[in-house]
Amino acid sequence: MEYQVSARKFRPGTFDELIGRVDLLDTRPAVEHWKASGIDLSAVLHPAAGPAEDTPVFCQIEQDHGLDNSLDRTRLLELCAPALEKGEPVNVELPVANTDRTVGTILSHELVRKWGEQGLPDGTIHVRLNGSAGQSLGAWLAQGVTLELEGDANDYFAKGISGGQIVVFPPTESTFVPELSTIVGNVVLYGATGGRVFIRGLAGERFGVRNSGAEVVVEGIGDHGCEYMTGGTVVVLGTTGRNFAAGMSGGIAYIYDEHGDFINSCNTDMVGLESVSNKEDQDYLRNLITDHYGYSSSSTAKKILDSWDENLPKFIKVMPNDYKRVLQERQRSQGKEQVNIG
Repeated sequence: MEYQVSARKFRPGTFDELIGRVDLLDTRPAVEHWKASGIDLSAVLHPAAGPAEDTPVFCQIEQDHGLDNSLDRTRLLELCAPALEKGEPVNVELPVANTDRTVGTILSHELVRKWGEQGLPDGTIHVRLNGSAGQSLGAWLAQGVTLELEGDANDYFAKGISGGQIVVFPPTESTFVPELSTIVGNVVLYGATGGRVFIRGLAGERFGVRNSGAEVVVEGIGDHGCEYMTGGTVVVLGTTGRNFAAGMSGGIAYIYDEHGDFINSCNTDMVGLESVSNKEDQDYLRNLITDHYGYSSSSTAKKILDSWDENLPKFIKVMPNDYKRVLQERQRSQGKEQVNIG
């Protein structure tokens, strides 16, 4: 895809004149600080300069990223007009390619602009996609939009999802084993704040980083899962890679530790590992896995559900220490004797 560019003029008397002028900064508090003792910052604190005197040191070229040619602009907004304008349910089926990035994002923007941040009832807009989606499928997906992808997706899948729902599963004619195959890329659900995601297959590294409210079921992830997570729920029906839960201060994760070696992959600096012994937790976990099976036809979910009593003890609940303490204090302040934390 080619981008159109246009020149932006220098504006005297604006911040344009300050860009690159490190000589105008008062650097003494930082340079003379004891932590900076012995560090030579001269290369960093050097005024910006181009290869020639007339070379600009600030952005002068505005880019047209071709958003008018995006799938949202060319197809989705028109097809979903009854929902956007009147709140009427719509069902759409479209092919998708890896050049189609941030599918559903502009659609969500228009939805929220019309109906507010509360969006529309779940599933008002149901979009069925077939193919290999580009980066950031379902980014910031709003309440009321469901994306169902038969295929696979690139990095930043469900980035910032904020109320919508996404389901991804392999093509029906595929011959590979889903629970052993990567179906979405790295940095899935980065900064998610709400919504639900069901992934039949494996995800890459940094899964659920900074998730603060989304519910998700996946069948295996790479390294650094749930890093800096602050809320929401992550269910992993397989392996996690190393350094799981680093910096995790909130939310809960449930790991199907079939081989009993999850402890070797988990960073326990800020979390504790517990059994899923609370009845409410057990029902919640089972319902999520049941939904995963219902939406994606996951054979892994079916296997676990078919022998639930046998498989339940294999699940480990990852609970952030500070989050657990806050829940305990909240329960005590409300005068309750039972603390529902697992």
